[in-house]
Amino acid sequence: MTGASSVPFNLGPGPGNTAVGSTAAGDTGVGILGHGVDLVENSRIAAMLEAHGDHFTERCFTVTERAYADHAVRQRVERYAVRFAAKEAVLKALGTGWTDGIAWTEMEVLRLATGEPRLLLSGRAQQIAAERGIVQWWLSMSHSAHYSIASAIASGGPSRRSEAPKGMSAGNP
Repeated sequence: MTGASSVPFNLGPGPGNTAVGSTAAGDTGVGILGHGVDLVENSRIAAMLEAHGDHFTERCFTVTERAYADHAVRQRVERYAVRFAAKEAVLKALGTGWTDGIAWTEMEVLRLATGEPRLLLSGRAQQIAAERGIVQWWLSMSHSAHYSIASAIASGGPSRRSEAPKGMSAGNP
């Protein structure tokens, strides 16, 4: 599978590794179980929005994601495109692709009040993540006028992110 790590490894104490996934108790071990990256041409998403409208958005995005993207008329395409890229990256990190019955809307990309993106899984996506020992997600997203990119890292080990986050808001991107 392209873009996904199939072998877990540990970023333990050492030069450059001490801040990754550290807990209050000082445990710095984070086992990376998968990593996915996806790049989307925004024009492709613009064409999907034009050709398929609500059918496309309702199939691929949750109500919250749609409200957030539709709120910013000038960056509507970019907001949908970067979330599309994030969902593709998550599937790569899970190691499933579009197999195993995962629906687009079982992966929801939200933003904390701080602007940090947050991934929430439900249904089959959540079940597969649990079966694979994934307890944390690290998501990074960016976009320009022409491209959107996302990186998703799935990790096991000490969890600070396994519960639904508080303080979500509709911030940028």
